[in-house]
Amino acid sequence: MLQSFLNAQLQKPHIKQVGSLFSHFRVSTTKNRFFFGSLADPSSQSSTSSSENGEAIKTNDLSAIDCSSIVKSVILRYSHIWETNGVKPLAYSSLKEHILGISDISPETARKFRRVSQLKPEDVLEILLGFQFRRGNPQIEPGNVESLWGIFKWASDQNKGFKHLPQSCKIMASMLIQVGLLREVESLLAEMETRGILLDSNEIFSKLVEGYVGVCESERAISVYDQMMGRGLVPSLSCYNILIDHLVQTNETQLVFRVCSDMVEREFELSQPKMANLENVIKLLCRDGKIQEGRSLVKKVMGLGLTPSSSVLDEIANGYCDKKDFEDALRFFAEMNCAPNVIIGNKIMHSLCWDFGTESADLFLQELEHLGFIADEITFGILISWCCREGKLKKAFIYLSEILSRNLKPDKCSYNAIISGVFNEGLWKHAQDILHEMVDMGIKPDLSTFRVLLAGYCKARRFDEAKETVGEMVNYGLIQLSSQEDPLSKAFTILELDTLAIRVKRDNDVGFSKTEFFDNLGNGLYLETDLDEYEKRVTGILEDSLVPDFNSLVTSICSCGDVKTALVMVDEAACWGQELSLYAFSALLEGLCASCFSIKAVTRLLDKMPKLVSQVDDETLNLLVQTLCKRGLIGMGEIILNGMLQRHLSIKSETYSALLVGLCQKGNSSTIQYWWVLARRDKWLPEPRNGKVLLGCLCQKKLLKEALELLESMMVTYPRLRLDVCNVFLEKLCCTGFTAIAHALMDEFLQQGCSLDHTAHSYLMTGFCKEKRFEEAFTVLESMLAKNLVPCLDVSILLIPQLCRANRVEKAIALKNLSSREESMESFYVHSALMNGFCKTRRIQDAAILFQDMLSKGIILDIGIYDMLVFGFCQANNVQKVNELIGVMMRKYLAFSISVYRDVVRLLCKNGMIRPLLSMKELMLTENNFLYLVVYNILIFHLFRTGNSLLVKVILGELHKKGLLLDEFTYNFIVYGFCQSKDLPTSVQYLNGMISKDFRPSRHNLRTVICCLCDSGMLGKALELSREMELRGWIHGSVAQNAIIGCLLSHGKLKEAESFIDRMVEKDLIPDNINYDSLIKRFCHHGRLIKAVELLNTMLKKGNLPNSSSYDSVIQSFCKLNRLDEAMDFHSEMLDRKLRPSIKTWDSLAQNFCHHGRTAEAESLLFSMIQKGETPTREMYTSLINRVRFENDLSKASELLQAMQRSGFAPDFGTHWSLISNLNCSKERDNGSRGFLSRLLSESGFSQGNKSSKQG
Repeated sequence: MLQSFLNAQLQKPHIKQVGSLFSHFRVSTTKNRFFFGSLADPSSQSSTSSSENGEAIKTNDLSAIDCSSIVKSVILRYSHIWETNGVKPLAYSSLKEHILGISDISPETARKFRRVSQLKPEDVLEILLGFQFRRGNPQIEPGNVESLWGIFKWASDQNKGFKHLPQSCKIMASMLIQVGLLREVESLLAEMETRGILLDSNEIFSKLVEGYVGVCESERAISVYDQMMGRGLVPSLSCYNILIDHLVQTNETQLVFRVCSDMVEREFELSQPKMANLENVIKLLCRDGKIQEGRSLVKKVMGLGLTPSSSVLDEIANGYCDKKDFEDALRFFAEMNCAPNVIIGNKIMHSLCWDFGTESADLFLQELEHLGFIADEITFGILISWCCREGKLKKAFIYLSEILSRNLKPDKCSYNAIISGVFNEGLWKHAQDILHEMVDMGIKPDLSTFRVLLAGYCKARRFDEAKETVGEMVNYGLIQLSSQEDPLSKAFTILELDTLAIRVKRDNDVGFSKTEFFDNLGNGLYLETDLDEYEKRVTGILEDSLVPDFNSLVTSICSCGDVKTALVMVDEAACWGQELSLYAFSALLEGLCASCFSIKAVTRLLDKMPKLVSQVDDETLNLLVQTLCKRGLIGMGEIILNGMLQRHLSIKSETYSALLVGLCQKGNSSTIQYWWVLARRDKWLPEPRNGKVLLGCLCQKKLLKEALELLESMMVTYPRLRLDVCNVFLEKLCCTGFTAIAHALMDEFLQQGCSLDHTAHSYLMTGFCKEKRFEEAFTVLESMLAKNLVPCLDVSILLIPQLCRANRVEKAIALKNLSSREESMESFYVHSALMNGFCKTRRIQDAAILFQDMLSKGIILDIGIYDMLVFGFCQANNVQKVNELIGVMMRKYLAFSISVYRDVVRLLCKNGMIRPLLSMKELMLTENNFLYLVVYNILIFHLFRTGNSLLVKVILGELHKKGLLLDEFTYNFIVYGFCQSKDLPTSVQYLNGMISKDFRPSRHNLRTVICCLCDSGMLGKALELSREMELRGWIHGSVAQNAIIGCLLSHGKLKEAESFIDRMVEKDLIPDNINYDSLIKRFCHHGRLIKAVELLNTMLKKGNLPNSSSYDSVIQSFCKLNRLDEAMDFHSEMLDRKLRPSIKTWDSLAQNFCHHGRTAEAESLLFSMIQKGETPTREMYTSLINRVRFENDLSKASELLQAMQRSGFAPDFGTHWSLISNLNCSKERDNGSRGFLSRLLSESGFSQGNKSSKQG
């Protein structure tokens, strides 16, 4: 029937694809798409279920709970998660435990000292060197170094006279520094000093300084640095650079100058690219007003043959300029034989004009030009402005002509100043000439130029010219003027004069007593207004235009929110030699932080004006830090916040919150904890919104103690939001894998008589499901249902399939009934979840009944339901039902998914139904948009699984005819399939083809082919494949290596086998999970003990523990070679690793000890065996008794004989006789007590009471 349906379907038009709602559900059911309510609105959290849970919701009142006791209880229960108390203190650990801690890194060295009771200084050095040379990973694990430190301390403490070798101290200190155990290094140095060992190692002290700088402990870094100076040690150049860079960042001016001077005096071979740190120091000194120190540092640097950059020279010149010490600045430039750049030069000119006038500035300019300074139009513009301000209009025109003679273009501000100067001198008639010249020069006048003109004409009472000027402004598009507007009134408006308070009136008096000016017709006119205010306003505009005030401009523009233009004005101010005032800088900074402008603009501004940053008030700095942290510049935010702390400024909670949230997203745990402590010390508490974000971030970083502390603070401070905050915290805990802690928190609430709502329970169940702890989820569900709380939909969808898997079908059905609502989407989802559970657990009959139930309820079924049913019936091997379902899907025009195709192909292959199988393949190729190779790959995979390799070859031929190229997955299926089908040549052929096309075969395929080649006796082919893998750097897995080496050993090619292993090690082609257990035994069997030990050590170094039989083989091989000490080393290691030696191993060791006269060790071994719960063999007892008898220790022999009997062994006649025969050597006599013979016979089972029977 299936085939007929398929054939019929191929003749039908294209099947309409229907989107699957349930397919989305199957991919992701963890998103909270169906949670009732929102955490932002606590009142709505239980809105949907309020009618059902009316009584339960009343228990959600958390106002009466003791938050502190709840949090403290949880912290106490789970403190082991964030504390390291599980690590045994070094002082209480044995040497054996410390040795075990490094045995995986350097097993050879650790093994040698495993049984020693005392260490020599040379031994400690050997252990350290062994660890140092044998660790393959340059990143040392802290645990290993702690073990080495434990050995080092143990050796020192074993006796007061122990004295470590200096080299040991150096190596130990170096390793401690690498893992950040800096306090231990200082302890080591102090202890060595008390014992008379001065560790004069530049490298150790330098690294220690660098380490302290890395953890921002400046005081300790400087302390160690001073110790170096006191000992005459020279820090490394790297140490100097790191320390200097840190001190510059923390603005430690005096310290950094001292350190930097020391470095320069050491006369390091500094290259020009490494001058950055020195230049930063010089800049810091100059900004801090220490110009002479900066200048002396420059001289020292130049003495080393280095040339300071122009920025450094400019910084020094800037410092002189700030101090008004222009003569020193000039001498400095003459000494350096250079000139300042134009920005610094203009700043000097502006300062000179401000303080000493234009004459001094002009003389200074001549000196600068003599040094090579190139003045620009702004330089002369500054002189023009100040000349106009000083009333030296003629001099201003001379400077203007100088600009023109140098082919420079005058600046607009220069023309504004000249126009203003012309009006001030009463030469208003020439104002238009200057304007025309300005336009001829290509400089377009703007509003500021016309304001000067209007102010000048109004001051000169030339109102007709003012009207004409307004007309020009209209022509330039600067203003608009309607036909009804009076041009003069517009002029007054532009000048910000009150137009209603100003009247131009004609003087009708005969004597023109009121006349102030005349119009073009000769009429006497006068102004009716407050003349003082009028004159003050127009004069002020003229005065302000003489020297541009960029600070006022920036402040005014920022108040309008135009930060982009304000930034342009800042650059203009720098060109005119003007510095931004603190007020203007603060206004601009606040504007930038409040706007969406690029954060780069903020950082550039901070870099330009670092001195002002240290003067800004706390309000602005708080806003700045918040902005930087929110925009991702956490490091810069930290630097500014540190500066605020140094200035003892007030830090807002929002600032701490922004920094901590940023650090949680980008920082490390130690930095977060550092700022956490500072914030808590300042009584910081985030607002609810930031607090919730921070709770989640802390959980993500696994800083659970801090998160719990924050939870407590927020619940205490915001009692009305306790439920909301608690739910957020529970959600974050459950999302980050700490559901157990969330559960403990809920239990604590319950103990205080408060039950949380359904949202909290839902988070717990979701978390437990995510962690695969379904039993705990079921327990929470039971608790929730007992409180008449209904799980939200997402949780029900998660739990229903898991309840089915746990064989709790009745509860799954009950939960479905509880969660579903008639004629709602919720009903569909929970029914789908139950269907999923039934099908996945092969309850296909229940699934069929549920299917009918869904139909009877009118639930619209999507393709996902049919997919599940197909899967279920395929699992049940019910071809007929699958056939019927496919027919239904065809009639409903439901497109087949890949999962359905895969399930059907598996079923048809399993039942050998070839024709329907091929029809299904054609249907998928013609009716769907899937990639062809996906369809073919599924078919090939399942054909191989059912052993139908012949049909696979037909399919491959079809692919070839269609011109379809095989992909990596297809090749892997083919290689493995033919290999499993015993068609090795074809498998190798496709494997080689795959490699030639630069596809990488799977590791599984490589090891499978290698094993098959070795098993088939095709060792040469296996080695060829291995060489191909070597050339490509592909790792050889354990199985592949064991197969090749085992085959080589079977063919007697021992050298080749050893050479193969050596190549694997040399080329680092050994995987981390390598297992050589079988090879260790085989090499021992072939007498290659050294290679066997190497393999065992390799396993240990890779973190893999060899099994007991590997150790047994090695120990027994050493015993055969009479190398008993080495055998015992391995035996001790075996016991330390909790491995159980075989009886044969114990026996071999004991008998060899006896044979070589090491009776005490044999006896110790025997009793150790008994303590381990093992029973010694008869041969072990006999050998030891015979040895003791040989040594004539009859008392010991008697004790051993008793032990032998307690173990259930009866001594043989030979043993008895050998003891009796030595009686004549015994001095014991029967003096009122039993002699040796009597005691021996009694202990052997012979008593005096048996004498008569024995005689009989």
